[in-house]
Amino acid sequence: MRVTRELALPVLRALPWRAPAAGAGLGLLIAGAQRLSGGTPEPSLALTLLRTAILAYALGLAFLLDDPARHTTATVPTRRALRTALRLALVAPVTALWWTAALLLVPSQVRPPVGAVTLEAAATCVLALAAGAAAVRLSDAPAPGPSVAAALLFAAVVTPLLLPWRWDLLVQLGDERWGAAHERWAWVLVGAAVLWGLCLPEPLRRRPAGARIRFPSGTSSPSRT
Repeated sequence: MRVTRELALPVLRALPWRAPAAGAGLGLLIAGAQRLSGGTPEPSLALTLLRTAILAYALGLAFLLDDPARHTTATVPTRRALRTALRLALVAPVTALWWTAALLLVPSQVRPPVGAVTLEAAATCVLALAAGAAAVRLSDAPAPGPSVAAALLFAAVVTPLLLPWRWDLLVQLGDERWGAAHERWAWVLVGAAVLWGLCLPEPLRRRPAGARIRFPSGTSSPSRT
């Protein structure tokens, strides 16, 4: 607990707030588009706008683990899992406030079921965090956020086109597949959380290409007599 308290302020300062803030702002504008336009609210459009707002915020979260000083801090005694969890803990309250605001911006008469869309939002955001953690775990890039966000956006566009009709995730209200689709969203959330947990340990260390084996004698080959 003492280490966590001492790390809180440095981690807060090191967080890349610009991308999540941009995603949050864009998401709120999208979620409140019907209310701001003054037109007749439509349930299907409200759900589509809210899902788009969720994606915008998740794209911002893809930058959460960017750390330009990553190679400098690689040897600190505090494990990366703790530093990553602390970043998440600092962002979680902000995310909860953002989601509450996004829901309130949707006209109440066309607001979709809160529990169902909250499940979609949680799965999408955790998937973005898991993708960022995987990029940190499997690569040496100090700021993989742009690549992760691009991959997430590509997946969001292509996946609905490739999924069979019976496995569709983005179903509309009143569709008979609504319940089954959100069961699949629950599995997406569980899978993303497991992936995120698996990627928390220190990044994989690779031996540089052509590295030479050192022998106890200090030479690169066995000593000869």
